[in-house]
Amino acid sequence: MADTKGMAKTSTRSLWKGAITFGLVHIPIGLYSATEETDVDFDWLDRRTMDPVGYKRINKRTGREIDKGDVVKGVEHGKGHYVVLTPEEIAEAYPRTTQTIEIESFIDVGEVPFVYLEKPYYTAPINKGEKVYALLREALKETGKAGLARVVIHGKQHLAVVLPCGPALVLNLLRWGGEVRSWADLPLPAAGKAGIKDAELKMARHLIEEMSGKWSASDFRDDFHDAIMKLVEAKARAGGTETVAPLEEAPQMQGADVIDLTELLRRSLKGGAKATAPAATRATAGKNTRSRKANEERAVAAAPANAAARPPRPTRPTSRAPAARPED
Repeated sequence: MADTKGMAKTSTRSLWKGAITFGLVHIPIGLYSATEETDVDFDWLDRRTMDPVGYKRINKRTGREIDKGDVVKGVEHGKGHYVVLTPEEIAEAYPRTTQTIEIESFIDVGEVPFVYLEKPYYTAPINKGEKVYALLREALKETGKAGLARVVIHGKQHLAVVLPCGPALVLNLLRWGGEVRSWADLPLPAAGKAGIKDAELKMARHLIEEMSGKWSASDFRDDFHDAIMKLVEAKARAGGTETVAPLEEAPQMQGADVIDLTELLRRSLKGGAKATAPAATRATAGKNTRSRKANEERAVAAAPANAAARPPRPTRPTSRAPAARPED
């Protein structure tokens, strides 16, 4: 079981609300960040007035400042040659936004190398989804499997794994294969024991065993962060601080209803993961079963309203193009 004592505290505000799906099973969940930034945030200030200092848009060839309206986005295509893309063209290339974590297959937990793991998120059940959430969690624990899925977050499509972590299901984003460099060009020694004496290997193993212990995140601290914050606190007591108003809570969104779990599991096994539920099922026993197609259509229809309900994200421009910080 994972050690949760050293885990960062999570905000109660969900990033979005949607569902985990596999076969015909639909698990309504909220998605929460599992990490928080602890790096020291150094702001630029005018030493004379203590006013914040921002970035200027500078033409690198002339050194002159230019207006925001004169900035376009281009991708280098050959040395010194650029293809300019409009905001509309960039927006068109973005993946269709849905609120669904669609599990495509299940793999052994140990199959994914650590180098592919990128960013974890917690999920939590909503709208009476506790039972089916717990079912997937316990089934993954017993089988030693993880769900391989695709998900769109902040307008970007990600590959991800869904796996149990204590009482939670964690969505861990993965790097795409093209983002991980090969070690083929590195000067690495050949695999195996070539050139290593048995006595050397025995002593190395003995040392590793002596130094072995249990993992506990609380045993390790960021010394630089602690030293800087201690200095900040000391100087703040001498000069005072400013209070910043907290952000408002995001509006709540409606999720999925209770589902007939046993029936969906049975039909997923009989008809395969790609099967769709007949319309007549929706009116039986007061239960609401949904096919994957219905889920996707509902998510697409709700996307404009969901986007309007969410608070603006400073890292996402209105054109939906990736934000780029101009350099001095």
